[in-house]
Amino acid sequence: MSTRRDTTTALDDSRLPVRAKLVAAWTSVMFLYAYVDILAFFVPGKIDDILVGVVFEFDITQTLMTVFLVLMAIPILMVVLSATLPARASRITNLVVASVQIPYAMFNVVGESWTYYYGLAVVLEVVLLVVILRLAWTWPRRVASPATAVTGTHEAPLQTQRH
Repeated sequence: MSTRRDTTTALDDSRLPVRAKLVAAWTSVMFLYAYVDILAFFVPGKIDDILVGVVFEFDITQTLMTVFLVLMAIPILMVVLSATLPARASRITNLVVASVQIPYAMFNVVGESWTYYYGLAVVLEVVLLVVILRLAWTWPRRVASPATAVTGTHEAPLQTQRH
């Protein structure tokens, strides 16, 4: 006599480490910046302005393009820094950079006639940056166990999993 097994099982909802969440959030910010700029080429007159050497109200120069590159490099580098810096440095860096990026994101809507498009872009960017701030601010603290207190913070005791 055989028993029928329930084939439906709960999905594994393992917790994602804070670093992975930060990397995902900065990657989203990076893609959002890039795609907002790419889609902006469809705004009537945008390419005409670029062809005559003007972006927003600025003449296109090597200095302007270097500034744009630096601004775009910030979220790109934050992907790597969030994953590789020590926890304390990553937390501080994320808090500082995300805080600075919020006013920068808001500046992008100033003077634009397409307020729905750029307004939505700014709202999405700010939401992602607030998520980054929250993740960094609430980064879990490691609770020192008696074993780690004896071995030190850099040496993890050897543990085996038991089922």
